[in-house]
Amino acid sequence: MDIMNAQSPIATKSATCFAVTTGRWVDAEASGKTPAELLLYRSNLLGSDLTVTNFGGGNTSAKLTEIDPLTGEAVEVLWVKGSGGDIGSMKLDGFSTLYQAKLLGLEAHYSGPDDDDKMVGYLPHCTFNLNTRAASIDTPLHSLLPFAHVDHVHPDTIIALAASSGGEAATEEIWGGRIGWLPWKRPGYTLGVQLRDYVRAHPEVEGVMLAGHGIICWADTAKSCYEHTVELIADAARYLNRALDDKPAFGGQIVAPRLDRAAIAAAVMPRLRGLMTGTRSKVGHYSDDAEALEFTGSADFARLAAIGTSCPDHFLRTKIAPLTLDPLRLDDMIYLEAEVAAFRDRYAAYYQRCKRSNSPAMRDANPIVVLIPGVGRITFAADKTTARLAGEFYGNAINVMRGAEAIGDYIGLDEQEAFDIEYWLLEQAKLQRMPAPKPLVGKVALVTGGAGGIGAATAARLMADGACVMLVDRDAIALEDVRAGFAKQFGKDMIRSAMCDVTDETQVRAAFDSCAREFGGLDILVANAGIASSAPIEETTVELWRKNYDVLAEGYFLTARSAFPLMKAMKDQGGASIVFIGSKNGIAAATNASAYASAKAASLHLARCLALEGAPFGIRVNTVNPDAVIKGSKIWDGDWRKERAGAHGIDAGAELEEHYRSRSMLKRDVLPEDIAEAVYFLASDMSAKSTGNMINVDAGNAHAFVR
Repeated sequence: MDIMNAQSPIATKSATCFAVTTGRWVDAEASGKTPAELLLYRSNLLGSDLTVTNFGGGNTSAKLTEIDPLTGEAVEVLWVKGSGGDIGSMKLDGFSTLYQAKLLGLEAHYSGPDDDDKMVGYLPHCTFNLNTRAASIDTPLHSLLPFAHVDHVHPDTIIALAASSGGEAATEEIWGGRIGWLPWKRPGYTLGVQLRDYVRAHPEVEGVMLAGHGIICWADTAKSCYEHTVELIADAARYLNRALDDKPAFGGQIVAPRLDRAAIAAAVMPRLRGLMTGTRSKVGHYSDDAEALEFTGSADFARLAAIGTSCPDHFLRTKIAPLTLDPLRLDDMIYLEAEVAAFRDRYAAYYQRCKRSNSPAMRDANPIVVLIPGVGRITFAADKTTARLAGEFYGNAINVMRGAEAIGDYIGLDEQEAFDIEYWLLEQAKLQRMPAPKPLVGKVALVTGGAGGIGAATAARLMADGACVMLVDRDAIALEDVRAGFAKQFGKDMIRSAMCDVTDETQVRAAFDSCAREFGGLDILVANAGIASSAPIEETTVELWRKNYDVLAEGYFLTARSAFPLMKAMKDQGGASIVFIGSKNGIAAATNASAYASAKAASLHLARCLALEGAPFGIRVNTVNPDAVIKGSKIWDGDWRKERAGAHGIDAGAELEEHYRSRSMLKRDVLPEDIAEAVYFLASDMSAKSTGNMINVDAGNAHAFVR
């Protein structure tokens, strides 16, 4: 389709104002808390407010009196947010605890900026009470300051000042000397020493702006430190909002948001995802929030995007700069291939220019952030959460650019400084300590009939090994119940849902478009939606016959047809897998079930045909044939149970279950989870060399032997 055909009016929603932070401290909530609990309360308040800090950003500390477990003496202990934590959601075990006296004594080992990495190695030797939480690189900023409570945060308003040519002058204008200014220095012990020395030389300051970083401030109590931090951020927001009143953000809007931007994203994301070379496939995230549309549609977009990000917090999530695309050429695969390849070449050149003699090998050169005027922001990463966070962090970077340009010129992170942070040996060591990803991380699955027993069990099995799942079903209430349960179990990023009747061509296309837009594409299709009916041939109406074929044959056809173009895009990324949920009755004839059994047989042959068509594109197509999956099955809760019991001349209750168990060769029940295991095998690389095959999961039935 021509994805750039429609037009839309200029968006009326404004993204030009910074929210003014307000305090959330409640004395009644804080009452009775221990000093450590007050630190946690303050930290959670700061971290849960997105006007204060981003996910995982910022750090807080308190110097508390503790009893030394060895000597029994009272000692001063620094409680500071540990490495890798999030102050908004952390618990007490998220803090590192270190002997303050030992931390101060580390300066004897410091001889200059070249010792920054060496100084990190000494931090574990200062651990108090065998705390296993690793201390962060920002620990010296807290330990070398003499104040009881210290906050270091980097909200958009503060970074806007810190990343602007007019930032230092604005800091003086806003706070009149109450807040100092230090030029950029990479986080570490040297920055801590510079900060300590600056505060000694300027005892009147109540905080210091760290160029490119954020702000650090302090107070005597947890409450006063929190209120001080919030007040400073609010001051910055009010100042920037006044500046923005005088001129349009980013030079004004020249490209209007597209009315069809969601459809455009659904079309282009699988193409881009298929071009992301690497050992593992990626997951996408799309956002058309006001910030993204305002920025990408602005006069200054190309200039500012090329400068890249400023704050290390942003940069580590987004790479130094995004890939920008021409919205009029998104249908042109040659253009997309060239642009992605050119980005990788630029990244490789950046690596070669900046690498040190001991730098780690070059990492993934693919773009993380893709910006399209009129469409919005697309991000790709190893998993959905990381992709979403990358998008949110670039949204923060957009806000920073807006504020920085309102008071001067936006200043990006110096290229060599950016490289030294990205390829910091300490960062590399942290990456190497991370556990290996689960087998299906980076994979996207769509499961039809997802609210039923087999569908839900299959989705759970795929998510348990890292896959993202689009769950589709025509039962809206059951679908939402299952989705909500999975969101709690696996996290909201892993699961999406869409109402879909697989017999409706329009709904099927919409469901697959939604999957492409939510996750970037598709690697696994589990065609499971089904019905069951039983009747002698004389009593089988045309309506009943067509209903079975509509769901079990045409429904599988429609879903597979929509899956193929998304899966073809992944040919060079390991291919894709389609799994049909068939039936023993598709192989072995069944009394009084001609419509159901023959429709299932049609789906089995369709799978074999698709295996032939899909093989050149790395698309494998296989089938799982269950039998008598009674427990947890929605089909067996309806008339099918009574009908099959009647066909066998037995009771529809426990006698029916015993009948099917006894007739199997292994004398065992077949459960939805058993089917899910077979699906997992066929969907995963465990069966990478299998296509056109069937697996019977029926506890043994000689009549259904495939060969």
